[in-house]
Amino acid sequence: MTTVLKLGGSVVTEKDEPESVDEASLARAADAIVDAGVSDLVVVHGGGSFGHYHAANHGVSTTEGTHDATAVADVHGAMKRLNRRVVDALLSRDVPAVPVHPLSLCARDRGGRLSLPTGSVETLLGEGFVPVLHGDLVAHAGAGVTVVSGDELVTALASGTGADRVGICSTVPGVLDTDGEVVPRIESFEEVADALGGSESTDVTGGMAAKVRALLDLGAPAFVFGPTELGAFLAGEDAGTRIDGGDDGTTG
Repeated sequence: MTTVLKLGGSVVTEKDEPESVDEASLARAADAIVDAGVSDLVVVHGGGSFGHYHAANHGVSTTEGTHDATAVADVHGAMKRLNRRVVDALLSRDVPAVPVHPLSLCARDRGGRLSLPTGSVETLLGEGFVPVLHGDLVAHAGAGVTVVSGDELVTALASGTGADRVGICSTVPGVLDTDGEVVPRIESFEEVADALGGSESTDVTGGMAAKVRALLDLGAPAFVFGPTELGAFLAGEDAGTRIDGGDDGTTG
């Protein structure tokens, strides 16, 4: 059973301080992964104060591209540095984590559609590794390079690997309604459209609205939850907000 887990950039970094890791939060997440002992686990992490900061400075987003090689080096370099910190946190706990950089794998066509071959990820899983991917830049036909968000990667990985469980761990306990309460289940974007706004920190990938849209596109159950429920999710339980894009009602 393959599990795809995203650790949000707000979970692993101090989002308001450029290139600052939230050491305590990252350690707790790594501990939860160790304690759960999940097999066939793929981890994706967001850009937080690393990728988003440099992407915003260079005016690059999921829709606005660049042909500036220095910009590519800045953004991708920052994400590689953060990825190494996440991988090291897992390796120090004897999790066989290995880095996988989307810039070397992904591409967008002129219509913006993302292609992510999952053969290497599946082979790594079969060999007992835990692939760790991250938000990054990707080649984009006609636009140079654009940002690929962790949420897009989660969707592509879940579809490509036939994942049974998908979760996005954010700093909020789930998708919140207009009263600030967790929405237990979402089956269409319209149900929560009024409640969803942009991220308070610099985020070039769309914030919570993009997360919900991406997970609805899966057509299978997924979950958005806070760090305190990471262990529950990895244990196979429902956590935070369950998002169903038209599945059969099972939890997988």
